Amino acid sequence: MKKCIMLLLALFCGLSAATAQNNDWQSDKYSMFIHFGLYSHFGGVYDGQPVRQGYSEQIQSFAGIFSDWYAEEARNFDPAGFDADKIAELAKAGGMRSIVFTSKHHDGFCMFDTKTTSYSSVEMMPSHRDFVRELSEACRKHGLRFGLYFSLIDWNYPHAYPISSHNADFITPEHHEFSKAQVRELLTNYGPISELWFDMGSLLPQQSRELYDLVKELQPDCMVSGRLGNDVYDFAVMADNKLPESALHAPWQSAASMFPETWSYRSWQERGSVEDKYAEKLRTLINVVAHGGNYLLNIGPASDGSVVPFEDEVIRRIGGWLKDNGEAVYGTFSFPQGRFAHEYEWGTATVKDNVVYLLLTGRYPELDIMLHGDEGPVSVEGAEWKDYRGNTYIYTTPDMYAGPDVKVIKLVYAKPVDQVFSAFNSYDSELTWKNAVKQYSYSCFDYYSNYRSTVGYTWNTGLKHPVSAVELTYTEEEIGRKISLSVGDMTMEVTLDGGEEIHLSQNIALDTLRYGRMRGGTFDNPISLDRVTEWSEIPQGSLQFDSPSFSNYLMTSTLWVDKSSKVIFDVRSGNAVELMVDGKTVTKHLNPYRTTDRTEKVMLDLSKGKHQVVLRSYNRFEDSACIGLSVADNQKVYKMKVTLPRRWDGENVKVSILPLDKPSSHTDCGLHNVILRLLRR
Repeated sequence: MKKCIMLLLALFCGLSAATAQNNDWQSDKYSMFIHFGLYSHFGGVYDGQPVRQGYSEQIQSFAGIFSDWYAEEARNFDPAGFDADKIAELAKAGGMRSIVFTSKHHDGFCMFDTKTTSYSSVEMMPSHRDFVRELSEACRKHGLRFGLYFSLIDWNYPHAYPISSHNADFITPEHHEFSKAQVRELLTNYGPISELWFDMGSLLPQQSRELYDLVKELQPDCMVSGRLGNDVYDFAVMADNKLPESALHAPWQSAASMFPETWSYRSWQERGSVEDKYAEKLRTLINVVAHGGNYLLNIGPASDGSVVPFEDEVIRRIGGWLKDNGEAVYGTFSFPQGRFAHEYEWGTATVKDNVVYLLLTGRYPELDIMLHGDEGPVSVEGAEWKDYRGNTYIYTTPDMYAGPDVKVIKLVYAKPVDQVFSAFNSYDSELTWKNAVKQYSYSCFDYYSNYRSTVGYTWNTGLKHPVSAVELTYTEEEIGRKISLSVGDMTMEVTLDGGEEIHLSQNIALDTLRYGRMRGGTFDNPISLDRVTEWSEIPQGSLQFDSPSFSNYLMTSTLWVDKSSKVIFDVRSGNAVELMVDGKTVTKHLNPYRTTDRTEKVMLDLSKGKHQVVLRSYNRFEDSACIGLSVADNQKVYKMKVTLPRRWDGENVKVSILPLDKPSSHTDCGLHNVILRLLRR
């Protein structure tokens, strides 16, 4: 008999403060995205030549087409093959639960009836069609939800910024009012809209809030995408064709095109094999769903409006698989703790109530699959198995991994899955960011500052003794912070006060500091010392210098610690900051909007010996940047004790902290300096 792989399943049961519409939206799991507009008329070709640079829906920019020449093509755009009823039927046959349609892309051409401009399909096209209306009616007929994409930049509007290389331009006051008027039309004239998929631009926080509030005023159940910016949203959206780094605490969506090179139709696109594309997209769908996300798969109808046969067939193939295996997808939950599919060579899994679904998206493993729980399943469908003292052994064969389809193994338990499996991540006396399960969302100013934020910490302690109080330790940075502290089933609101002062001893030497600019202009680019082409030494711990926007700067040094100790550092940064020690991120967050120079305290718990520290300062907006790292003069922490409303006598106590003073549940919690200790009395 082969040896076994141990898989510790820990269930994330329940969603963070989810509203009813969040639950419905998250349960859908799979939707159709449609990029169709005036750009489709070109099919990725201009002046008789393929335009190979950039996405084809942005052909006006990448081909350098004059705005009047581009607009004139609307009078020749007559897509008689666009059949909303057939598209809705395809989405339903494909197992999709909703359609999201491009009401207006960056070119500003409106695919709906609007009073704000004559630049629309209704006014300029020979057939005078309202495509948003046609699709909204078709979706209602076929029982699908209907959502809308809406570009926050507009290359046709006179009071908008001109076409740029990055599509994250600021929004003028006039343009903002123009957008609000169009959003009001879309949410008033076309029935229920399930989601409004804002895209690009760089809004002021107030502008993001005004658009969000307008959506909720007109349609409270309409979900708002994260690309509205400034952490004002209902669901996070990953970068194009991307997955998050780990499972998220917040609702999220991965938007992917059938072909990552383009979102709209490209007549010269090399499509390859339908079977290969089906296998690829099915596995991506499963990977997204297994980690708590929704999958938005895009098609680009042809210039005449018809669905490309290749894309039609891929979607129907996925729909056939979902017809047989949809229970492993719709309404399921993911694993917590950031586990992603490729951690397990055999594939991934989803869970629902008292059922675990194993989805064999990987390769035939060298070792058998083993599920380690408190008890074994009542039944297993789809594979041979045996149970020994709660350890379930699943035996797979090579043929179960062959071919484009994905095999599903169903395990049914007598109790809800979260009562069968347990995970204890911390047995330490101190509960810190290092031994916590981090709760993640995505925070951003705009598309180019989007990054995975830490919104809370949880510890599954596995402690056996009673707990009557919690001791909190923190720096002066946290004084006045309001947090939610949960121990077992008890939750308290706590304000961190001055508390008892404790002075830390300094046993550290900071080596020579170097800094340099890192290639890559977004905040989600991982830190890489190899991407700095030129380093400069600095005589002091910080500096300020001229800088272009979209810039990452790194500062690095070696720390020498005489004996294990806690040390507080002063960390200086601009628009955003990340601090890493020995390759692990201690803190990463945006600073308040347009902050140019901020110094904060960061406490490190360092063992004796040598440590490498790397600091990143990110400049998204400004014409200058700053960066700095030094040992703080004030090496002082504060302690306070929080007595629980009653003693916790249960085993395996779960502890968590969340911020109560952040403007959004997606904003980084900033609680990395807080240390907890559970007390008997």
